[in-house]
Amino acid sequence: MKNFLCKALQSMGWVLQYSACPMNSRELVIRTLSFQHSGRIPRHKWILPWAERHHAAWVKRLQREFPDDITTAPAAYRLNTGEKGGKYQAGTYVDAWGCTFSNPEDGIMGLVKTPLIADWNELSSFRAPDVLLDVDREKVNRFCRSQKKFVLSGTLIRPFERLQFIRTMEQALMDLLEEPPELLELLEKIHQFYMKEAEAWARTDIDALYLMDDWGTQHGLLVSPDVFRRFFLPMYRDYVEIARQYGKWVFMHSDGFILDVIPDLIDAGVHALNSQVFCMGVEELGEKFRGKITFWGEVDRQRILPYGSRKEVKEAVQAVMRYLYAQGGVIAQSEFGPGARPENVYHVFETWSAIPPKKNVKPKK
Repeated sequence: MKNFLCKALQSMGWVLQYSACPMNSRELVIRTLSFQHSGRIPRHKWILPWAERHHAAWVKRLQREFPDDITTAPAAYRLNTGEKGGKYQAGTYVDAWGCTFSNPEDGIMGLVKTPLIADWNELSSFRAPDVLLDVDREKVNRFCRSQKKFVLSGTLIRPFERLQFIRTMEQALMDLLEEPPELLELLEKIHQFYMKEAEAWARTDIDALYLMDDWGTQHGLLVSPDVFRRFFLPMYRDYVEIARQYGKWVFMHSDGFILDVIPDLIDAGVHALNSQVFCMGVEELGEKFRGKITFWGEVDRQRILPYGSRKEVKEAVQAVMRYLYAQGGVIAQSEFGPGARPENVYHVFETWSAIPPKKNVKPKK
């Protein structure tokens, strides 16, 4: 009788309003993104390979006591992608694009020091890796069907960072300053590929496309807002439009102080943003953007996670909840990476779990 009543209510648009209806992780995340949240705050731990290597027992404990509500689809392709080495293994890693990363130690992905395109004369022979467009849809869909969690795409759409991987970070920033015509051609090639990749993943049963570009330094953007808006914001709008056409959400990660471009990301249609909220000021973010975008974490990993006291960890979580929650709009995300004290990462999720579940609310019309 309970399940029959739940289904009847849901068919009339009263999704999960009846308190007896079970709510799985996917539904919990969707209600959070829709600002119709009830229940506990959804969780998402970012456990980097470094943590698995150095704190395996803590990782197991975190996974056991605080299971995630969000997961990532496997990066499943029909053909070999041609990658060489391990993405998080010491030594050299070559990705599917042919970009070479120098990894200083196990558990950490390094930097590109040798450009894939060192001279613009090499641009004519540059080809994006079409192998990444041949997604194994059945394998991805089978994974999605096996989950009650909210599923992100198994790829990262990252035009700004891809430019850096191809040209190196230093040269890419010089290119954006000087704006040679070859830069526009390269950016167009990158964008056209990511448009195809976004659609390839949007055609699967995932819940959200995943964008990732680090735009900020500690105190400001790596480029001017004008450069961001002229070159890259139109790209993000295109990716969001693809997601919209296929009924997908859009999640994005960007490190650093990106306060100046958050309104642009909201206007473009990004639904959830993972950013360094303590770098920018939690209270100011709440005053400007609360209820307009979902804050997908995080807790300060520059000071609080490596050095903070138990009290400071608790106060940080409470600040995120107090200033950013708006009947949704908050995901309990935190990273467990180099330098973080495992006790502090554990207390982050312990504190989130202690926050009383929110009551059901009438859905918005």
